[in-house]
Amino acid sequence: MLDLTKYQSLGEALRDALDRWPNEVCLIESDRDRECIRLTYSDFKETALPLARALQDAGFRPGDRAAIIMTNQSKWLISAYAVMFCGGVLVPLDYKLTAAEHLQLLAHSQAKVLFTEFHLWRAISQAVGFDGLATETVLVTEAPGSAGLVKAFRWEDFRRKGAPDLAPRKRDDWATIVYSSGTGGRPKGCVLTNENYLEQCAALTSLFPFWPGVRYLSILPTNHAVDFMVGFLGPFVCGATVVHLRTLRPEFVRDAFVRYRITYMSLVPMVLKNLERGLRSKFDEMSSKKRWVLDRLIALNRLLTRGRPRAAISRLLLPQIHRAFGGGLRAMFVGGAFMEASTLQFFYDLGVPVSNGYGLTEAGTVLTLNDCKPFRSDTVGKPLPGVELRILNPDSENIGEVAARSKTIMSHYLSDPELTAKTIVDGWLLTGDLGRFDDTGHLQLFGRKKNMIVTPGGKNIYPEDIETAFDGLPVKEYCVFAANYIWKKNDLGREMLVIVILLEPGQEFTNALREDLSARNRRLPDFKRIGGYCVVAKDFPRTASMKIKRNQLAEELGKVLQRSDVIEL
Repeated sequence: MLDLTKYQSLGEALRDALDRWPNEVCLIESDRDRECIRLTYSDFKETALPLARALQDAGFRPGDRAAIIMTNQSKWLISAYAVMFCGGVLVPLDYKLTAAEHLQLLAHSQAKVLFTEFHLWRAISQAVGFDGLATETVLVTEAPGSAGLVKAFRWEDFRRKGAPDLAPRKRDDWATIVYSSGTGGRPKGCVLTNENYLEQCAALTSLFPFWPGVRYLSILPTNHAVDFMVGFLGPFVCGATVVHLRTLRPEFVRDAFVRYRITYMSLVPMVLKNLERGLRSKFDEMSSKKRWVLDRLIALNRLLTRGRPRAAISRLLLPQIHRAFGGGLRAMFVGGAFMEASTLQFFYDLGVPVSNGYGLTEAGTVLTLNDCKPFRSDTVGKPLPGVELRILNPDSENIGEVAARSKTIMSHYLSDPELTAKTIVDGWLLTGDLGRFDDTGHLQLFGRKKNMIVTPGGKNIYPEDIETAFDGLPVKEYCVFAANYIWKKNDLGREMLVIVILLEPGQEFTNALREDLSARNRRLPDFKRIGGYCVVAKDFPRTASMKIKRNQLAEELGKVLQRSDVIEL
């Protein structure tokens, strides 16, 4: 890979990567069972540089801001590189936001240029407040030939001849403005520098190296902090290949593993749980004899890989499972929300290591990662090289707020010095997450500080921690709340915990399910037990990283349910 210590900016590093591996495939775009695009590093360069020259000719200067609102595709990466080459500041926006939210963030970021898709631009141009949009240049992809673009150019036609000039930038210059989850009333634009990304990329690739021939399967949106790093910057500075999949349907994800012999992949807990359900379902369909053999092979693999992953042994013992994952999978990465230890252990026992990590937008991407040496299913790993963590104001169980300091921490929140001062204190980022270190230096998380409940007896309760007791409950998903958090106007006289359950389509809440729920609840200490449950029919609202939006879910529950709808256990 490139020696990132020698570079001042992402644009400079990516330029050298494109020149170093001209004949290696850098990007494959696949839609369902059809491959749409395959680009070498040389092809990528020849596509991006005329776009960069056109931006410079249009007056785009170093430090100017350019937003991207696109689904997972090659044009996202090409546009991003053109912006970086020009020394611009990238503003990756979530395409799943509403048009009104897009307009709000475009205004807040002061984006001079916007790259977007036709259907998204059509919605934005029809939204209330569009007339006030100050963005000067809008480039729209995949617009039908007959479409009349409003104040915009076709991305495919926005090209100029002649070599553009690489804009020199410094390590402490802004590289991106990334908006963290929850863009409601007060936008939180995290300003990240070139140094933030270069340091993070070097740390991650030191633990999980990429090289020419490695193939990374990208199914998360590229605006997501993890995929921007691991599905773009990391592979590119190592000469590896990114496979963009423009669908999340399980059958096409499975096909991509085999077709492209995937090496690495990042996913969110919900997708990993779906993969687990699919595998367990296939195991359940096996004859008793075959299942007995499989269980023994899994147990043997668990024994032989106890200290660290041993891919050759796992593939020898469980060849069919590894062929289903393409035969070359080295690891999957998961983060963004709490992940049940049993799911992580399930995959590790199959010889498919899932490296659990922890991070937040304000910290660039990742603060801790499990390097699987040895594998630990009950933690989010150790701090990355160059990351310092400490626990603030620990309680009697050594649980307190996690604070972080490193060269990957953001510069500040855009146009919000007050919030910046509250979040970064004396160089330490206050994460708002509660955790503790075990004896081996691994970090264990227990929930968000703002979600913590203090009982009348002075005990601290973390809803996310309680949820792990219900791991494996045979329902679609669930979430634990304090009843007073949902029904804020009701004075219950005491704090009561409620588990909100979403059943699978067609599933009924049976006596067996109730008894399973009660049995798990009884295993908890008295002060941690839930007092009742309620069943809902609507999917939980989620962020771009698939974390449950607890505030929004609680607000929705308070509108459609009464306190009397809670069934006591």
